[in-house]
Amino acid sequence: MGFEGNTNVVSVKELVDQIFMSHRITRQDQQTLMNALLSKDSLTMEEHLLIDRVFDGLRRGLLRVVD
Repeated sequence: MGFEGNTNVVSVKELVDQIFMSHRITRQDQQTLMNALLSKDSLTMEEHLLIDRVFDGLRRGLLRVVD
């Protein structure tokens, strides 16, 4: 999953925007976000906040997991 530079910010932001617009997250979306978190490439504070927002949305039942 090679996130690098500004592509990383755009990719995470676009994915999070898509997730919240549809109120759905796929298993692949979850995996992509987890890979970004676990990646050796460092994430920006903005990216961490966006990913935290998604996982908070899951915990609060605002997002539905679909396959």
